[in-house]
Amino acid sequence: MTYLFVAAGGALGSTLRYWLSGLIAGAIGQSFPWGTLVINISGSIVIGAFATLTGPDGRVFIPGDWRQFFMVGVCGGYTTFSSFSLQTLTLAQEGQGLWAAANVVLSVVFCLIGVWLGHVGAVLINEGV
Repeated sequence: MTYLFVAAGGALGSTLRYWLSGLIAGAIGQSFPWGTLVINISGSIVIGAFATLTGPDGRVFIPGDWRQFFMVGVCGGYTTFSSFSLQTLTLAQEGQGLWAAANVVLSVVFCLIGVWLGHVGAVLINEGV
């Protein structure tokens, strides 16, 4: 049954990623993969908060299947590491090495900050602050 939950969550997350990425590309342009960057950062914040809020010390109880639905399915379908990798390679192959490097640094740094912020925010919620 967990596989069905993950599959449904993945469909939802992938659809959300496709919609938001298109929205951002339409608003900002496609010279840099801003949509992927925003999606990976926001996904990192969300999964950091959710994992902490619903973890063993969290304030929110979520049954295992539903936790997998959201973390593996929705967040896994929403975030885009494979897209990030391909877009970075494409930038490098097109002679835009500086943009490729910027994409790697910005993605790694801000996604790590995002997951940490999500975690810290959830810890504060768990502590009732």
